[in-house]
Amino acid sequence: MLEALSVPAVILLIGAGLIAATGGLLRQLVVLLAPLLTLLAATQVPDGVTLTAPFLDYTVEVLEGSPVRRLFAAVFALMAFTGGLFALNQARGYELAAAYAYAAGAIGVCFAGDLITLFLYWELMALFSTVVVWCGGTPGAKAAGIRYAIMHLLGGVILKVGIEGVTIHTGSNDIVPLVVGNFDTWMILTGILLNAAAPPVSAWLADAYPQSSATGTVFLSAFTTKTAVLALWLLFPGEAVLIGVGLYMIIYGIVYALLENDARRILAYSIVNQVGFMVCAIGIGTELALNGAAAHAFAHILYKALLFMTAGVVLYRTGKSRCTELGGLFRTLPVTTACGIIGALAISGFPLTSGFVTKTMISQAAADSGLVWVYFTLAVASAGVFLHAGIKYPWFVFFQKDSGLRPREAPWNMMLAMLLLAGACIGLGVYPELLYRYLPFPVEYVPYKPGKVVYYLQLLLFSGLAFFVLLPLMRRTETITLDTDWLWRIGLTSLWSRSRSLLRGPATALATGYSVVVLTVRRRLEWLFLAKRADGTVTGEGMLARSWAIGTTALCIVILLVAYVVTYFL
Repeated sequence: MLEALSVPAVILLIGAGLIAATGGLLRQLVVLLAPLLTLLAATQVPDGVTLTAPFLDYTVEVLEGSPVRRLFAAVFALMAFTGGLFALNQARGYELAAAYAYAAGAIGVCFAGDLITLFLYWELMALFSTVVVWCGGTPGAKAAGIRYAIMHLLGGVILKVGIEGVTIHTGSNDIVPLVVGNFDTWMILTGILLNAAAPPVSAWLADAYPQSSATGTVFLSAFTTKTAVLALWLLFPGEAVLIGVGLYMIIYGIVYALLENDARRILAYSIVNQVGFMVCAIGIGTELALNGAAAHAFAHILYKALLFMTAGVVLYRTGKSRCTELGGLFRTLPVTTACGIIGALAISGFPLTSGFVTKTMISQAAADSGLVWVYFTLAVASAGVFLHAGIKYPWFVFFQKDSGLRPREAPWNMMLAMLLLAGACIGLGVYPELLYRYLPFPVEYVPYKPGKVVYYLQLLLFSGLAFFVLLPLMRRTETITLDTDWLWRIGLTSLWSRSRSLLRGPATALATGYSVVVLTVRRRLEWLFLAKRADGTVTGEGMLARSWAIGTTALCIVILLVAYVVTYFL
């Protein structure tokens, strides 16, 4: 029992239970202390397996430490703390409890030493993240939560099939690097990529996340896709297929974010884009690339949460999220606007922000590996990110035309959470060694070389100029951008309507025929058992219901017996 209390995920799960069971000041105290205690426990986990437990016929490794595991667990715990602070006075108790249980699942994945333990925490995340989506409280949130649950149940089944295959065929369920070369490993890779929101199964993210509450989306942005990144880091480093998958995610996220009108859907698509950088780096597989993937995941969790916090404040204060309904909010939301700009610069990889010192590691790893086409694709993608998240999001939400909205600034707890993350984005950008020292491999990379800084400044400033030159063409419309969610938004609905039209005629004919058959059978039964006059009045018993002479009865039995014998022999 005491050993279990040393597991960081268990600490946060206990915190989630206490949040659900308490209220008032005590609940707020648990919300703030539970993630900090989890962070302390996560940083104390030593390298190697330190806790095992029996499970069915296996011995599972409940707690295994390594630098990359501690790094991800630490940022997940930090995210739980800042997310809890942001939602402290706004979210309902059951939403906070579900969010902390969700975060506990992510931290459990970080320290899982075997595939079985990883899968159990993986499904815990799927369960409670669905509850967080449902906490949006709208019909759209309920429907999106069901679709989200279906997708993650499917991903869980695929992952489970792969894990069972690897366990049976290799005799081991340890988390070690795998080579994609058979059905088992392909299933594991597919299940993980589904959670990473890799196209063509990425529509669940932009469908579900924006339907959550203003506070719930902050938690959703942090855990699911980044635990998938960690799983890929541990299981498939250097797998070349991930380079193509990552580049596709990058371009896909940019295109759909540029087309989108809803502010939170813009940020949701940019999650896919940013995770693509990490997946590509894992595919490159060198020490610098793997360091870049881990570092960029760390930085991404912080600046993406900051961006969703600013969008959450806007939604909380105005009730609106579409760019066509917003604008001019900098007048009464100065702190939120400033934090939104800092988050936008960080996601764009602007110098002196955290995104620059992590994203450029990935580009440099591609160049060092001789992958020139990957390097230039990543450079173009950096400009695209600046277009949709660095400029488009803050411009359309906080500036552009005056919408006439004059909301109050964020509550103190929301403002404090945003300022903490904004400070982290700048602090890590100015002092990258604060992050580099905790990366899994020794870091010799120097981000602030004059040539590199000038190159990225030129790239970003040129893309900013292009945005304002093309601004008339980027006018927002009252639409949403359809992806594979066309299947359930339009395709299945249309198929159901057409099917009903096509089946209406046969169904009517079938119902008519059924009525005729029933009526005929009823009349024959009445003839056999009831005697009626022409006007329908019952006058006595029918042919089979009245008493017969014994001789007649015997004759009928003989006839039936002969008929049975003849039928049998034939």
